[in-house]
Amino acid sequence: MNPNLKFAERNAIAATIDPVSQGAGTVSTPWVSMGNFNSVCALLGVGVMSAGSTVDAKIQQATDSSGTGAKDITGKAIAQLLAAGGNNRQALIEVRDTDLDVNNGYAFVRLSVTVATAASLIQAVVVGHNPIFVPGSGFNQAGVVQIVG
Repeated sequence: MNPNLKFAERNAIAATIDPVSQGAGTVSTPWVSMGNFNSVCALLGVGVMSAGSTVDAKIQQATDSSGTGAKDITGKAIAQLLAAGGNNRQALIEVRDTDLDVNNGYAFVRLSVTVATAASLIQAVVVGHNPIFVPGSGFNQAGVVQIVG
């Protein structure tokens, strides 16, 4: 590992769920090509949870950026977060390119977050790590408007 590389050279903000008071239902990031990274990490932030609400999150895979053949990646889901556990918590889900069903053409991933019962504040970022070509910032989603380093 080269300690001289900056964060933005080794990582990219590949997809996000922008901060939202998410009502009961599912919201997902856009599909991210694993052809650009050796791994990704989905960072989920949960703020205030309404009484009785729950939050689930998982990584899904697909064969293209439209979500063709979408299916869950086994073992890439968080334990359900309960409102009774408190507010303001974070969870990470890491995925390597070798976790995908590449033999059947799966090469795209997304984070899917489900809020049940009542609204909860959520935000998520999928960070692409160890890009195939540097700098990683070349794979940032359009919403990234500044890199200061």
